[in-house]
Amino acid sequence: MTTGAEQESRTRTPLTRDRVLRAAADRADRNGIDAVTMRGLAEEFGVEAMSLYHHVANKDDILSGVVDVVMGEINEAVRDIALPTEPAAWKAVLRARILAARQVFLRHPWAPAVFQTRTETALSVLDYFDSVLAIMAIGGFTHQQTHHAMHALGSRALGFNQELFTPPGGYTAPAPEELQAMAQRFPHLAAMLVDAVHDDPDSTLGWCDDQAEFEFGLDLLLDGLDRLLG
Repeated sequence: MTTGAEQESRTRTPLTRDRVLRAAADRADRNGIDAVTMRGLAEEFGVEAMSLYHHVANKDDILSGVVDVVMGEINEAVRDIALPTEPAAWKAVLRARILAARQVFLRHPWAPAVFQTRTETALSVLDYFDSVLAIMAIGGFTHQQTHHAMHALGSRALGFNQELFTPPGGYTAPAPEELQAMAQRFPHLAAMLVDAVHDDPDSTLGWCDDQAEFEFGLDLLLDGLDRLLG
């Protein structure tokens, strides 16, 4: 919740598009993306909602804008990871950059859903992907191979991926009696769950280690792409 002192400070400082978008991202971090409204942002700045229309056209414009805010953080984070100086280092460098980008998305858990709603690719996203292609070019990949690689990596190249099961409001591990009932119809699924469950309350599903699973999938893809060079 914005304090009176914060609101007074925001009121004194002239509004800009960047300030509005950063406030929108902060509000989404606190309360979720649905809480980002023109009226809500206006209240944080202590102005009328009409004042915001000088800087953002509407809610959709805000959503496109917060993509740039997040991508700005990502491009800043990966800038500290130097390009490989020899072809063999491409995989380690790309892995490090993707995991650095993932850390930004973990700070903004609402962001993947917003990215997937955009119908046009932001220039800041293209900047990031161009750096990914630069790494692969140093590694010795052809344009055709990098084309296939981008399709294979998909959003994972940016640091997030869509889980197979993403129930709203989270998920908890099935109780033993539920697994027993499930086994009658889905024996292989139930057996996997019994063997694989590891309690992680902060994960997407409530029992999986999201970071470990993300890295597992990323390493499978990078190892497969590395074999193309062989």
